Amino acid sequence: MDSFFLFIGGIGGFELILIFIILGLPVILWLWSLIDCLKSEFKNHDKIVWILLIILLPILGAILYLIIGRKQKV
Repeated sequence: MDSFFLFIGGIGGFELILIFIILGLPVILWLWSLIDCLKSEFKNHDKIVWILLIILLPILGAILYLIIGRKQKV
């Protein structure tokens, strides 16, 4: 158990930045696209499709929504 805490204590600034890039940015991207989709108005049932796509395929769905879905808003 002591070796675990020793390992955690050895994390420096570069490692923390790398962890944020790998874990934090995808979560922020996912939340941003989901909130934007929920607040927006779409034609027909496009909103339901985009929400399902964002939830079921988190990273890919978020990227597709931000590239394609934002252009489909009313």
